[in-house]
Amino acid sequence: MTDVTGAPVDVLHTLFHSDQGGHEQVVLCQDRASGLKAVIALHSTALGPALGGTRFYPYASEAEAVADALNLARGMSYKNALAGLDHGGGKAVIIGDPEQIKSEELLLAYGRFVASLGGRYVTACDVGTYVADMDVVARECRWTTGRSPENGGAGDSSVLTAYGVFQGMRASAQHLWGDPTLRGRKVGVAGVGKVGHYLVEHLLADGAEVVITDVREESVRRITDKHPEVAVAADTAALIRTEGLDIYAPCALGGALNDETVPVLTAKVVCGAANNQLAHPGVEKDLADRAILYAPDYVVNAGGVIQVADELHGFDFDRCKAKATRIFDTTLAIFARAKEDGIPPAAAADRIAEQRMADARRR
Repeated sequence: MTDVTGAPVDVLHTLFHSDQGGHEQVVLCQDRASGLKAVIALHSTALGPALGGTRFYPYASEAEAVADALNLARGMSYKNALAGLDHGGGKAVIIGDPEQIKSEELLLAYGRFVASLGGRYVTACDVGTYVADMDVVARECRWTTGRSPENGGAGDSSVLTAYGVFQGMRASAQHLWGDPTLRGRKVGVAGVGKVGHYLVEHLLADGAEVVITDVREESVRRITDKHPEVAVAADTAALIRTEGLDIYAPCALGGALNDETVPVLTAKVVCGAANNQLAHPGVEKDLADRAILYAPDYVVNAGGVIQVADELHGFDFDRCKAKATRIFDTTLAIFARAKEDGIPPAAAADRIAEQRMADARRR
């Protein structure tokens, strides 16, 4: 069933009535000349202009694209709030296969739509978009981050993303074992691509025993050629069952924590860079029931958004690193709130973020 605009009724219900809604604005964008079809969703601007990346993906339907934009924008509100940024949450999705339809004309058209929002939304890279794409978008829109250093940006945000995850791991170790070091701990990293391989370097430098896996053999070899002491698991299914594993770091696809994986996890801590690790509501309770400490993904992987936000003020790496270092304190505060309220850390993180946004609205 559709409404008068042709949009599925369930999407409108999500926007206006469900707990996953509450968005301030959703913009549908189309430029027929370039083939652009995009959705820009602004969940909240209570803390400042909405900040979030642009996902370029071949969605099965327009309804799926809208739903993804709504979900991702909401997640960015929480991530930005807990990162201590003066930004709300927003996200954009461009519908289509980037390998087939991405063009300079399309990206310029997209930039004009973002610019038309007058600074209410600041865009950046996400799945299917890269630094070079943001350089093009920025030609039409000054509210663009994630640009190349040659164009006034900070470039690849993977370095600080990995550093933030490492800080989250240190906080997890402090909370669970009373010491913020990973020395002597066995850490399994699933996905050693852009972020994961930097994380491995931090872990090794801190004295951890590391086990890795990746679907790309070249990613594995890049690490084992340099660090032959790193062990390799056949796949993620084998990694999560590794005997003596202390920490599991999902750094690849979302949904890594689900009804099949949680019951067989040997690790006592889950802390990784992947987005949307909980496959569905309730998984956070399943982890807690097994006494597995979960460091919420949108908290520990915020180093990247900290970096792109800093571009708006003239990028300074040391300033960004100092902010990313505070992920350690934020993660500890979430664990303390979870214990105090008797709830899983994911729920505690949500409460803290919601309180910050509510306080901003009252000012």
